[in-house]
Order: sequence, then structure tokens, then C-alpha cells
Amino acid sequence: MTTHPSDVVIETFEAQRDRLRAVAYRVLGSHVDSEDVVQEAWMRLARQDTASIDNLAGWLTTIVGRISLDLLRSRQARPETTYGQEFSDFVVTPDDDLTPDEQVALADSVGFALLVVLDSLTPSERLAFVLHDMFAIPFHDIGQILGKSTDAAKMIASRARRKVHAGDRQTGSGREHREVVHAFQAAVRGGDFEALLRVLDPNVKLTVDTTDGVVVTLGATKVAAGARMFSGEVARHRPVLVNGIPGHMSWRTDGTVLSVIAFGVTEGRITTIHIVVDPAKLASIHLPDPS
Repeated sequence: MTTHPSDVVIETFEAQRDRLRAVAYRVLGSHVDSEDVVQEAWMRLARQDTASIDNLAGWLTTIVGRISLDLLRSRQARPETTYGQEFSDFVVTPDDDLTPDEQVALADSVGFALLVVLDSLTPSERLAFVLHDMFAIPFHDIGQILGKSTDAAKMIASRARRKVHAGDRQTGSGREHREVVHAFQAAVRGGDFEALLRVLDPNVKLTVDTTDGVVVTLGATKVAAGARMFSGEVARHRPVLVNGIPGHMSWRTDGTVLSVIAFGVTEGRITTIHIVVDPAKLASIHLPDPS
């Protein structure tokens, strides 16, 4: 016999929807995944005997946490699906004074730099840090999601916090990021291989989204040797902000977008470069004009 959630249960879920979506997004770094997680939580709730649930909001948080944790662990097995390729989630704005609407969009995006740091954590660390430090979920509840004791959950969150704070110390200001990106672009334009090596981290990771799939290149020497892909005949190019971090856009001579480039910078060197040239992915991003 199929049961249907009562009006009270439906109202409670809808009242919690935005918070649950926010939890999932900050754990996963993807709006698409967070919507899927919340929908899965609803489907599980619809199959549940709600009379056995004492605290519905807490139950929903636990379910969202467990589903998100499973997704994080699946990403470890398939690293090509990490948040970095969710370019439809990126907010791209001109690298100049932001309008009030653009400032709101950036504030809602969760800083790209924070997502980079969170992506360096293990799934358990990331979940514990987000749930406790961002949403004040008790360690007892976090331990239940992780299948750990309360004390173990505290230790996992503490370890994650140290890593996040270390990452915060490593990332520089917007001006420092901009200077590093500009130095990289100047080296590309000048064909200066040695200058490229100076600005690239030895373990830099280059990811390119093409129409044929994702191409990954590792190491400063290989990335510098292939730097011609950053140049080419374009009608216009301009600096942009990708979720608040300096990046770059270029257009073909016919006015269509050629590429969007996002950079990750740590301790004065470029550690990650993500280029999107796939027209379908570029079409999914709201982009500024080339003017």
C-alpha cells in the first residue's frame, strides 16, 4: 500500500528546501547536484513512515548529508567529475566595477577559492567542516552521518579546519591573483618559456573542455610547452572574474565566444587552469559582452 505525505509534512519539507539546497551546494559545490540531492531526499521522505520521525528537519539534514557524502565518495573514484567542470555554476563578470546585481550573484556563488580548498579535503572532512562550521550541525549528528563517534567527528572536522585555514593563508588577494594571471598572459604573448615556468606551479593542472571531451595536462613543462593554445587569432579579449577570481575571455573574429579561462593561484603561482572551448558549455554560462 502506497502512502502519501501529509500536508504538514509537505509544508515542513518546503520550508526546509532552501536550507537543504544550501547544505548540499556547500558540500558539493554544484547547483545541479544539490538540486538532485534535495529531490532524492524528498523521494526518500515520501517512502518513509513519518510517524517514526521525531525531528523532521534533523532527519532531512541527515539524509541530505548521507546522499552528499555518497556523491563525494563517487567523485573520488571518478575525479573527472569534480566541481571544477560545473562551469554552468560559474559567475563570469567583467574585471571592473560590479553592478549591484553582479555583486549579489558573486555573493551567492560561494567563492571559487574556497571550493578549491574544500576540494582538497577528503569526503568525510569536507562534510564535517561544512555541516559544523557553516551550518552549526552538532557533532553527534555529523558522527551519525559519517558512521563515527561524536569524538571522531570532532577530530575529522578539526583536521579539515586546519587544512582550510592553511589554504586561506596560501591564497593571496585579488590584486596578487591578477598580477600572476597578467604575468602568465604576458609570457604567453611573448612566447617566453622561462617566464611561463616561473609563474606556473611545478604540479600545475590544465583542464580543457573541448567538443570531444575533457583533456588534462599535468606539470609546468608540458603546460608551458602547449601554451600556444592560450593564444590565437581573436577579435577581442578581456579580463573577467570567474566567481570573483581573475580569469580571461576571448572572442573569434565573427563575434562568437572562443574561450573562458579560470585560474587557481596559490602562493604566487598558478596551480590550476581550466579552459572551456566547447560551444555547448560556453552557451550554458551567462557571459559579458566583448566590449
